[in-house]
Amino acid sequence: MNILYERSSLHFHKTNNMKIAKIKETCLYTTDLESAKDFYCNILGFEIISYEKGKHIFFRAGESVLLCFNPDDSRIKTHPLPHYAEGIQHIAFEVDATIYSDYKSELFKKGVKIVDEITWWKGFRSFYFYDPAGHLLEVVQSGMWEKK
Repeated sequence: MNILYERSSLHFHKTNNMKIAKIKETCLYTTDLESAKDFYCNILGFEIISYEKGKHIFFRAGESVLLCFNPDDSRIKTHPLPHYAEGIQHIAFEVDATIYSDYKSELFKKGVKIVDEITWWKGFRSFYFYDPAGHLLEVVQSGMWEKK
């Protein structure tokens, strides 16, 4: 099914029946799925949901799902439609604020280099590191983006 929208036909207004609960999945692209498997499973502790060698690996990350696709495969798919990205991508993971420092220390002990740390508004903190594909990952304290 192809659905195309013309910008002039879109209506931007808030309605009660159009509420997204959350982003359920997001994806990163890497040609080295074995390194992604080792890093996300053994270093970050994510559960593997699905693994198809040379194509993709899917992980459970809390209540969300991280999809890692090989762009050489996903860009030529016909179903689902082709998708891919190039360059450094960024995603953030949330941990409970009470274990933030312990989580950072544990990653450091596992050989993960913390490349930056920021204190945001209201004192919330986050730190950054890279995955084996060079994607910039961030860990944020819980509550950082909550509506008050």
